[in-house]
Amino acid sequence: MMSVEAGTMSNSCFTGLLRGVWLLWQAVLVVGRGSSLWEVPPHHFSTTSNLSETLQWEPHCQYRHLQDRVKVTADIPPKLEGTWVSTRCEVRPGPQFLTRSYSFQPNRHFHALQHYYSDSSCGDPAYSLLIRGKIRLQQASWITPGGTEAEHHVTKVGIVVHSISAKQTLAARLPQTCTDVSLDRVVPGKLIELYNTRAGRGCLAALGFSMMEMSLVRVQTQHHSHGGKVQELFLGDIHTDWIQRTLHRPTGYQQPLQNAMHHIHPCPVCALVYRSSEKRPPVLPRSPALPLSLDGRWVSQRCETRPSVLFLTRDFTFDSGQQAWEGVYRHYSDPACSQPTFTLRAFGHYAQGNPSAKILGTSEFVFKVSQVSVTAMDEQIVKLLNKTRPGKCGLAGGWEEGVEQDLTPTDGCTVLGIKLPHKEFELLKMELDHRKHLLLFTGERPTDGTSPDRPLRRPTSFQAPMVLCSGGDMQFSHSGKQLKLSSGVEKVTQVVLLWFASVLCSRLCVS
Repeated sequence: MMSVEAGTMSNSCFTGLLRGVWLLWQAVLVVGRGSSLWEVPPHHFSTTSNLSETLQWEPHCQYRHLQDRVKVTADIPPKLEGTWVSTRCEVRPGPQFLTRSYSFQPNRHFHALQHYYSDSSCGDPAYSLLIRGKIRLQQASWITPGGTEAEHHVTKVGIVVHSISAKQTLAARLPQTCTDVSLDRVVPGKLIELYNTRAGRGCLAALGFSMMEMSLVRVQTQHHSHGGKVQELFLGDIHTDWIQRTLHRPTGYQQPLQNAMHHIHPCPVCALVYRSSEKRPPVLPRSPALPLSLDGRWVSQRCETRPSVLFLTRDFTFDSGQQAWEGVYRHYSDPACSQPTFTLRAFGHYAQGNPSAKILGTSEFVFKVSQVSVTAMDEQIVKLLNKTRPGKCGLAGGWEEGVEQDLTPTDGCTVLGIKLPHKEFELLKMELDHRKHLLLFTGERPTDGTSPDRPLRRPTSFQAPMVLCSGGDMQFSHSGKQLKLSSGVEKVTQVVLLWFASVLCSRLCVS
């Protein structure tokens, strides 16, 4: 959400700087493809030779449902055996609404179900894809530390249409040569083979189908203090450009699937997806959309990963009275977010627009960024920034490790791709998690690193949700002024009461 740059950084310049860092650190050279303010490639990466890594993650602000630290381990190589399921209705760029259930066997065979829907609540099934194939794990990723590269081979893809309207839509999209039976004469609920190793590749392309997500794999286990555990399967990210989707080799991750035997509790969606089949898709319960109330402080729930090898945490504060916001992005060089490289802090204002016509329950926003500061947390980052020309990135030659510099006087920072002022077109929504805590979803960043600086580039999918911090008044500084925000507890109470009122109305106010 809200990257500040208005253009694309000079790849040749930035690549040269990165090459210098590579020589110093003897690490892997990673070339950044885009120029998001918060998403500039870190300076170095190191592959791990350990069989597991441990993350002690605790947000910078306290909220009641994280009383204890959660220990997270990631096994390398990952153990895929078992069934992994969606925990909510997923939104892919487009938008596409789906749930997934992937099963892996010890002999490397996999059986995947993707259920697609016509609505953003995953309550109206359109069609399901049954995918069979093999996967072979390879070496630890040289591009995305903590991930494992894999090769996959799809052997069969079948489709089951669930409604007349979906059949008509697919008949118009798919080539007539796709199947032996015309989709016009297909009865909903019947399995049709779309693809095998001999034919059908054009059918998959017409659907925008790809299993390239299996090219990058990571399995994490959360060890809770009460003795329980949650296992998560991270698969490669889906390109935000439909045309690039079938060819994209991922460097980031989608939102994770969870192990059907070790998932969050309660998780009614997990059970529905686990019991589903290609002919019996899960129908998720519909929940009224939550009214947006941004006031308060929102933080990442985990160390987040982005395409182009970016590890970061986000920390946002909003004041609706002044329509002001502050965003803090802490960048790291490792998937445990334990080795900081630099921190970016941005200030600005926002305006709420109309409800989205593409995704029910979401709202359009416009964010303006007027002030940005950067703190270099690593010696090599300091050296890189001190090589910039005067007037192009803060005080020339004045960068010091751990000392914040304001980039506003130089209208940003050329080498980081930051240009001020900057405006972005966003998409936001709120949900309740399995414990009825508020979550904030912000728009997914374009895979190619560009900025959604015009309405046509507004996101159609979401990043990992952030959680509201509750308890006590919060403040942030903007242009030297202290803006005092209402208590997070009060905001939670207001929004949850509104949500329950809408639930009662939906049940009682039916004619």
